[in-house]
Amino acid sequence: MNLIFRMLYVFVLSKFREPLGTGRSVSRLSLRVLPNDLDINLHMNNGRYLTICDLNRVDLFIRTGLLKAMFRRRWIPVIAEHTMTYKKPLGLFDRYDVLLEVTHSDEKYFYMTHTFIKDECIMAEGTSKGCVYARGVGVISPAVARDAVEEDQAN
Repeated sequence: MNLIFRMLYVFVLSKFREPLGTGRSVSRLSLRVLPNDLDINLHMNNGRYLTICDLNRVDLFIRTGLLKAMFRRRWIPVIAEHTMTYKKPLGLFDRYDVLLEVTHSDEKYFYMTHTFIKDECIMAEGTSKGCVYARGVGVISPAVARDAVEEDQAN
């Protein structure tokens, strides 16, 4: 519940931002470390980085049209693997940007990189692989997901 306002912020913001293509896309969010992001060491909790990556993916889904395609077909996004490397801590009220780039895909997964930047310095980097899933069907290939987005944009 503590991220509901950030989620609403991303939903509204994404509606007014430039659409992205379904190929190699980059989503960038500018955020600030809030008190509920902190751990006992008074820097952003390692788990919060993963949650912020989720918000970045929501922005990407909205701006590429994938969210609409998934909703229409009752598909769901699933992260199969995620890694993070933490380089420097983000402290209370620090402003930072987080970039999500879809680098490539194969027959099953989309592959993404996540970069947290403060003052042009990389604070953390991560990679993830995710897929689109349909209950009763299984994994939807990235090619089929892209075709669904294009089909929806044509209508």
